[in-house]
Amino acid sequence: MMWRGKMWRGRMRRGRMRRARVLTLVSLGMAWSTSSVGPGIGLFLEPRLTRVVLGLVGAVLFSAAHAGVLYAAVTPVSRTPFNVVFAVASVLSVPLLAPVAAGRWDTWAWVGASLVGTAPVLVRRWWVMAPVVVAVAVVLSPEPLRALVISGGIGVGLALVHVLPVWLWDLVVQAQQGREARARLAVIEERLRFARDVHDLLGHRLTVIALKAELASRLAAVDASRAGAEADEVRVLAAAALADMREAVHGYRTVELGEQASAIEQVLTSSGVRCTVSVPRELPAAARELSWALREAGTNVLRHSRARWQTAPPPARVDDRGEGVPAQGVAWRHAGRRDPAGARWCAVRRPGVGGRRADHAAVPVDAA
Repeated sequence: MMWRGKMWRGRMRRGRMRRARVLTLVSLGMAWSTSSVGPGIGLFLEPRLTRVVLGLVGAVLFSAAHAGVLYAAVTPVSRTPFNVVFAVASVLSVPLLAPVAAGRWDTWAWVGASLVGTAPVLVRRWWVMAPVVVAVAVVLSPEPLRALVISGGIGVGLALVHVLPVWLWDLVVQAQQGREARARLAVIEERLRFARDVHDLLGHRLTVIALKAELASRLAAVDASRAGAEADEVRVLAAAALADMREAVHGYRTVELGEQASAIEQVLTSSGVRCTVSVPRELPAAARELSWALREAGTNVLRHSRARWQTAPPPARVDDRGEGVPAQGVAWRHAGRRDPAGARWCAVRRPGVGGRRADHAAVPVDAA
């Protein structure tokens, strides 16, 4: 069950990251489409077919390369090939798009605005690249002031539109990496703590067992009765150490019902299920034996239904109001199933609108 929970939590994290990346790409796509309007207007205003064809080739190459670098900015792929293609397309856009609608529309100035807007996403020293692009736009335009406003002013606006989604995406990635690092550190710390506990628990006794075993081996030839007594003490110490080890491991494996309910609530809520959990403050010791039933019920919700609302009243009854449960018929599952503590568990699907499933578990109070 633990590996299943880790697998589902991993899927949910990957799902959230995919949704965040899709939203970021949509935002960048809107900015990309806006920056493609200017060259399109220039192609529409150009009367000569040759320039229109060449300009269309340059615009398509630049737009495709531009989309590629924006995609690579929020995708775990190598950015170098995309940046190289974008640089080549930007250089080719000068002879292909600069003559388009010359004197009527500053076509390449809009390409320059796109370059200025994309520069902060591509290079760290964007303040070096941006003035060079603006200078090229001013030199190529018959109206330098208008080219300056387009490539500089509109370029700054596009830079804000480009940088903000990428910056937010980087924050999401860093937060996810931080959560994963904390999870790994928690596992490592728990392993170290368990190793320390095992050492403290067994280290002294194993040392005594080794010394007494060596003593018994030496006495076997000279004093058989004393050697037998030492061997008996070794056996007693080994049995006591084994009992302590089992008790320690059982303590690590035991999960309190409140902790399990809180974990189930977090998992289901992150999966988009409205989850209502109610656990009394004072519960008998036997209630911890119901943790496995609560975990199994949450597992069923994630695996077998499309639930939108789950209620977990105390101490071990889970109602699943989901679309994945058949609306007709009553089916009992796991009837009579028992765990070593004597807990019984059954699940019933109740008729109703959309179907409803209820899991019930019971354990004797003296099971602890």
